[in-house]
Amino acid sequence: MTKYYAGVGSRQTPENILHLMTRIAMRMAELGWVLRSGGAKGADYAFEKGAGDKKEIYLPWRGFGGSNSEHIVGSYPRLREIAEKHHPAWQACSAAAKSLHTRNVAQILGDSKDSSPSTCIICWTPEGKGGGGTGQAIRIAHSYGIPVFDLYFGVDPLAKFMLGLPE
Repeated sequence: MTKYYAGVGSRQTPENILHLMTRIAMRMAELGWVLRSGGAKGADYAFEKGAGDKKEIYLPWRGFGGSNSEHIVGSYPRLREIAEKHHPAWQACSAAAKSLHTRNVAQILGDSKDSSPSTCIICWTPEGKGGGGTGQAIRIAHSYGIPVFDLYFGVDPLAKFMLGLPE
């Protein structure tokens, strides 16, 4: 059975954390894990670079971020419903923002009812506060009981999870 993880985060992720994300993605790929990410600059690119061909890159529209991924999710009704349910101000979002937030659902749950959800999220958010699009992904993960590892707080919790050690 394929194991998935979501690799996401702020476009303002510090350079040292971007390097760490790439190394984490390389190791996860070696272990057979498949990355789910969103093609944005910053954290998404760092994870994608390390994942090699073990990745599913979900885009809000064709060509987003210069990506040639075929996983376009902006119009999937089921994913859009989940995005709306988890966003605190959905009605205030533009059509583009709604597509971006819908993409976050696929990163966590996959793009169909038959997809296995991601086992965990690895991310970085400013001050560990989980804002923006990454915050949407975190809200969705929490509602499905999926662990979130924000690298703002270091790598120890992620390492313990991956090794199956008690917290």
